[in-house]
Amino acid sequence: MFKKILIANRGEIACRVIKTARKMGITSVAIYSDADADALHVKMADEAIHIGPPPANQSYIVIDKVMDAVRQSGAEAVHPGYGFLSENAKFAKALAEIGVAFVGPPVGAIEKMGDKITSKKIAQEAGVSTVPGYMGLIADADEAVKISNQVGYPVMLKASAGGGGKGMRIAWNDDEAREGFQSSKNEAASSFGDDRIFIEKFITQPRHIEIQVLCDAHGNGVYLGERECSIQRRNQKVVEEAPSPFLDEETRKAMGEQAVMLAQAVDYASAGTVEFIVDGERNFFFLEMNTRLQVEHPVTELITGIDLVEQMLRVANGEPLSITQADVKLNGWAIENRLYAEDPYRGFLPSIGRLTRYRPPAEIVESDHIVRNDTGVYEGGEISMYYDPMIAKLCTWAPTRAQAIDHMRNALDGFELEGIGHNLPFLSAVMDHPIFMAGDMTTAFIEEQYPDGFEGVNLPQDALRRIAASAAAMHRVAEIRRTRVSGRMDNHERRVGTDWVVTLQGHRFDVVIDADPEGSNVTFDDGAVLRVASDWTPGDQLAELQVDGALLVLKVGKISGGFRIRSRGADMKVHVRTPRQAELAELMPEKLPPDTSKYLLCPMPGLIVKVDVEVGQEVQEGQALCTVEAMKMENILRAERKGVVARINAAGGDSLAVDDVIMEFE
Repeated sequence: MFKKILIANRGEIACRVIKTARKMGITSVAIYSDADADALHVKMADEAIHIGPPPANQSYIVIDKVMDAVRQSGAEAVHPGYGFLSENAKFAKALAEIGVAFVGPPVGAIEKMGDKITSKKIAQEAGVSTVPGYMGLIADADEAVKISNQVGYPVMLKASAGGGGKGMRIAWNDDEAREGFQSSKNEAASSFGDDRIFIEKFITQPRHIEIQVLCDAHGNGVYLGERECSIQRRNQKVVEEAPSPFLDEETRKAMGEQAVMLAQAVDYASAGTVEFIVDGERNFFFLEMNTRLQVEHPVTELITGIDLVEQMLRVANGEPLSITQADVKLNGWAIENRLYAEDPYRGFLPSIGRLTRYRPPAEIVESDHIVRNDTGVYEGGEISMYYDPMIAKLCTWAPTRAQAIDHMRNALDGFELEGIGHNLPFLSAVMDHPIFMAGDMTTAFIEEQYPDGFEGVNLPQDALRRIAASAAAMHRVAEIRRTRVSGRMDNHERRVGTDWVVTLQGHRFDVVIDADPEGSNVTFDDGAVLRVASDWTPGDQLAELQVDGALLVLKVGKISGGFRIRSRGADMKVHVRTPRQAELAELMPEKLPPDTSKYLLCPMPGLIVKVDVEVGQEVQEGQALCTVEAMKMENILRAERKGVVARINAAGGDSLAVDDVIMEFE
């Protein structure tokens, strides 16, 4: 086995590879840019080598710089992770030329499968079911429109060298095809250095299901079950699970056998993933093959017990697979939630900044459940604008799907994260959504269930009661602390009242608290009683309470007259007042937010790519106003209504912060 490997990547995947290298007794070498000098993967690795400025196209994807680091380190092998150079045949060739193993498939397989146009042709020749489309190169937007009409709308415009949702657009008409073609080319060139685009039919009501394959250089190949990856936004996966709640054993076997057949058709050797689109009748169509480790590989590891990184290293070392298809048993159910630095309340746009608080739930390995958190950040670290916004991959395993979801809910409840916008509330909402719970989701889940964007969750009445009782009990504890600190009375508890009014999410609960040393009985005005027990103390930002014997975990912040409480996708101001204070509060006028309807505000930190309008120009609803690039994604900002441009405050090349005014309207 190799004695030293270099990880040509960063973030959580670099940390993930380092963990297995450490387990196998292999020395690990990290590489880092200026922006990552204090990154977690640098701290974890045995050695670290600086490779350049923050932009990836000046550091992590510059082959010469990475090769210099390989030579300098004396590494015998390079694990590329995913993204960056993981599917770059030139990089694999450069390593081969100096006798360093590439921990991935042979160059020929990368070239054939890494190119979506070529891979689809090979899949067709191998007898794999494929989606109708045009696989030739497309010269310009006019040709893209012509081909789209021939294939039939809706169509998907995709970067040939793409991945991770970059360079992908859905077009429903000629205007969207023309606009999407240019944006896809721009993103593809920026992310992959390859702006080739192809077009295929967009399957409506699709499910995104992929097969994990593992092959060696001795002709052996197995499939390790499937992963359901249908919950996506902007073609980027958010929630994954294994196995799929939709497949039956017959379809699983057929997809797995086709996936292995395709891999062996190109002499594949390593871990790889064959992605399929599956319709409502369980017809499946080849989408693409990813010749690398997938982001969502942990759920496969959890249900098979197979360390995919270890298997990749062993295959790269020339070893034959130690498992056969008969050895592969799917055990239980695993869920993965991708935690992103993006604001779900702003259309999932990227967020950057410092992690002022980062405290994931404890990782657990028990016989009846597992909690796993693959991450590349730490409290006090910085989320950079230069790279993918993923913070962590939170995974749970349990014997059944319902149990795995329940453990995920609890893990999300206990995940503390402050300082940036993030999608924790959205993930919690998904875990409680009836469509997800039933396993009936498609890739259109987010746009169909949240057509106006995610605005938080309105909790059911029973959940609000539990939170109201908890808030009243916590407020009583805080009041006792306050009177004790003031020192105004020796018998401080007598100064704390028993009658309180709790308001949250437009609901009012009048309660009476009867406390004892073990907890409080909270009685509502309809006579219902909830027993609340907790060791929460004022200042704690996480409260774990027992409400009538059931666990309730709340994220707690102090506000005037109560708490900011976050629970299960809801972000609430919870006020706890005396009856007289509540009476007066109802007389207070509501403070209205400022009117920004005449401004186009930058929705995220980013770079202005271009401005499409001029001062004095009349714009129509839906018209493109400008393009902002952030975290390698182009975002077209459009007019919400008809108007006239009065002033433009930014130009192409300008860097803007959140809510900077790009332009004003009359």
